[in-house]
Amino acid sequence: IFSIVVFGSIVNECYVNKDSQHPELLCIFNENESACSYGIAVGVIAFFGCIFFFVVDLYFQQISSVKDRKRAVLLDLGFSGFLAFLWFVAFCFLANQWQRTTLTRGFSQGADAARAAITFSFFSIIIWVVLALRALQRYRLGTDMSLFATEQFGTDPSASYPGYPGGSSVESTETYQSPPFTETLEPNPKGYQVPAY
Repeated sequence: IFSIVVFGSIVNECYVNKDSQHPELLCIFNENESACSYGIAVGVIAFFGCIFFFVVDLYFQQISSVKDRKRAVLLDLGFSGFLAFLWFVAFCFLANQWQRTTLTRGFSQGADAARAAITFSFFSIIIWVVLALRALQRYRLGTDMSLFATEQFGTDPSASYPGYPGGSSVESTETYQSPPFTETLEPNPKGYQVPAY
């Protein structure tokens, strides 16, 4: 939502005529086209990145490959950190250019939109840092709980399952596996008559 506010306010109200003698549209941030372009670009990248990672979060539990899950979490971590940096640069750049802007009559009509873009770019820094920390926590949680382990059980077919920890929270050394085919075969089981032919 913050990215929509930033690029929407820049696109809609931050390109204005300086005065009636100059019909061309100028960027309100110190007439610096780069400031407006950078704010729009970061906002659009953040918007589409949010949509992509929202879809990834929806389908995360259905990703069967452990390697693909690890890649998704690392991609989320990297993208969130990168966007936090881009928003920091956007905030500094837009605030610096706004500070150098001399407000003429034409520029004053877009002043609220420029302030909104600066304010929401600052809030976006906080949001993306929080998202990066959430992705880092998810990665650490996954490595601690063997989410990304490639083998959960031994590959030996005769290997037994580990025992369940007892009530004292000390893991026992007993295993829960019954020996295979331990039934005793009786020649005539009880209740079954061998038919005579």
